[in-house]
Amino acid sequence: MKDLSERRLSTKLVYDGKLLKVRSDTVRLPDGGTAGREWIEHPGAVAILAVTDAGELVMERQFRYPLGRDMIEVPAGKIDPGEDPLETARRELAEETGYSAAEWSHVATIHLAIGYSNEHIEIYLAKGLTQQKARLDEEEFLEVFALPLATALAWVREGKITDSKTVSSLFWAEKVLLEGWGAAQKR
Repeated sequence: MKDLSERRLSTKLVYDGKLLKVRSDTVRLPDGGTAGREWIEHPGAVAILAVTDAGELVMERQFRYPLGRDMIEVPAGKIDPGEDPLETARRELAEETGYSAAEWSHVATIHLAIGYSNEHIEIYLAKGLTQQKARLDEEEFLEVFALPLATALAWVREGKITDSKTVSSLFWAEKVLLEGWGAAQKR
């Protein structure tokens, strides 16, 4: 197989934000030429398919700026620098929903816009849920509810769920929960 990868020659920080950074790189192309590549640096995130004992998925509804509409999504959150993604998943599930899980499995890794960002989302399956009290971040308001997977998938088809990480996670849930694909690795 021929190596067609680009090699970074130099990088420049264009924007240094609280959550995101924008970099401008000069790369060596496979044919020897050079090109400029701007891309967004993101610490990554997790999405959690939390399944209740009744087999329903724990979901969240929130009003999300800048879209200005209700967003229905699976519990999720940003990976803090140096934090293990599974620890992020455990923390985010507890903070947002009040649930902890006895069983965790890594389902998949997805990349949202590989040509423009290094952001990746680790999708986890969480089972054996017990509920305590949610500890939402300041300025975070969520409605937490449980939903059958079939309903969630119907809502995707109807355009009621459009969040990309949630849509991808729900399609993985369909494979793992309904079609018997084993979740990759229990932890």
